[in-house]
Amino acid sequence: MDKKQRAKVRLTHPSHFLGFGFGSGLIPFMPGTMGSLAAIPLILLMSLLPLAIYIAITLFAAIAGIFICQKVSDDLGVHDHGSIVWDEIAGMMIVFIAIPISWHSVLLGFVLFRIFDILKPWPISFLDKHVHGGWGIMVDDLLAGVFSLIFLQAIYTVLNWLM
Repeated sequence: MDKKQRAKVRLTHPSHFLGFGFGSGLIPFMPGTMGSLAAIPLILLMSLLPLAIYIAITLFAAIAGIFICQKVSDDLGVHDHGSIVWDEIAGMMIVFIAIPISWHSVLLGFVLFRIFDILKPWPISFLDKHVHGGWGIMVDDLLAGVFSLIFLQAIYTVLNWLM
């Protein structure tokens, strides 16, 4: 982030605070990974809630993220700046829908999410290139979250079947 963009950052503004992942996206190295890590305490708290409420919060975070990411992107004057990490946080929320939380499920879900977010297999790569605005910022990470959730559920299903 250059000096001009950094001068536009206002963590006191709710969209900036959330868009920059509570400040984690402003860490100068691997902001997407830092944003994904910042999601873990939120996910641990959300895991204590009934599944329907967890899903409702996740859906709200995804929809609100479209507007949050658009606002921060407009304020910075850059589409999908690397410091905008609310999309990673919402994507990570998706990963853990109906997953029993343990240190190994959190680690595996985190790794799967980062793999899908970084490698962007089709159709994630297609959407990342062809969808713009707040929705464009969010959609690739939301889909990476869905792919990670499917893989994590499959792993747990196989493990339960084997035991």
